[in-house]
Amino acid sequence: GHGFALYPKMYRLLRNLRPAVVHTRNLAALEMTVPAWAAGVPVRIHGEHGWDMADPAGLRLRHRLVRRLYAPFVSHYIALSAHLEAYLTETVGIAPKRISRICNGVDLRLFAPGADQSEAKGLPFGRGAYWLVGAVGRLQAIKDQLNLVEAFARWLARDEAARARARLIIVGDGPLRSEVEQAVAAAGLRERVWLAGERSDVPQIMGALDCFVLPSRAEGISNTLLEAMACALPVVATQVGGNRELVVAGETGLLVPAQDPEAFAEALASYFHDARQALAHGVAARQRAETEFSLDVMVSRYLACYDRLLLGAPERSVLAA
Repeated sequence: GHGFALYPKMYRLLRNLRPAVVHTRNLAALEMTVPAWAAGVPVRIHGEHGWDMADPAGLRLRHRLVRRLYAPFVSHYIALSAHLEAYLTETVGIAPKRISRICNGVDLRLFAPGADQSEAKGLPFGRGAYWLVGAVGRLQAIKDQLNLVEAFARWLARDEAARARARLIIVGDGPLRSEVEQAVAAAGLRERVWLAGERSDVPQIMGALDCFVLPSRAEGISNTLLEAMACALPVVATQVGGNRELVVAGETGLLVPAQDPEAFAEALASYFHDARQALAHGVAARQRAETEFSLDVMVSRYLACYDRLLLGAPERSVLAA
């Protein structure tokens, strides 16, 4: 809900700290641009990183009106993807000159090919003996792990080699867990699927994978997808949001329609039966992560944006035109 009661406290805090920049993120924090403006913060940046299942495309009238209501208090917007940039201009009505696009970055040292999978505690499937496909994300409807389980079940039902060697790892926890467990059991896949829960060793688990999957119904810019690319993994992802900007279809991964388990199953099978293609796509994904999505690149773009906006900011803020 709205935090109007916090406005006086935030105003006093910001008057005391006198920051050069206040940077909010997503709809829930947008209202804090008002006390920042009132406190005279020169630059008030708002980042749009994506939406949740309650409004997967950001199209609810109330949410659009709220974004427009607060727009005069925002100095500049940062969109993580071209999809979000288009949303701000076409749906919310923000002038293009008030928006910069800066993608997330990934730690290329932490997420790298050859991570020691032996450190992934409890891993029930050994790499080499099995072909491991994995997903990482909160278990909730918008991430659509149920579609992934359905796709995996369909694939194994008609592919004898996959039944013998393919195994699925789902990392994460959340409100959908019981439904995912039931779907795995109903498909007879308990011995072939590991629900790993919330983990602190994701780099090591990714080091054990042969393929990474992202079955989301909607996405901004997926950090886990960037991490998989940095680990030189071929990727199967849905054609939603920023996924299409990260994955070069047919070069670093494969894109399939959302909520289409048949297309997902076919994509998994193509990598399973073509190791050369899977390796080539993984290598290309790592190269793309290094050149476009490193943490250093991201940080330099944010700092350049801050510097540019501060150079043009008045000593005391006024309502943006």
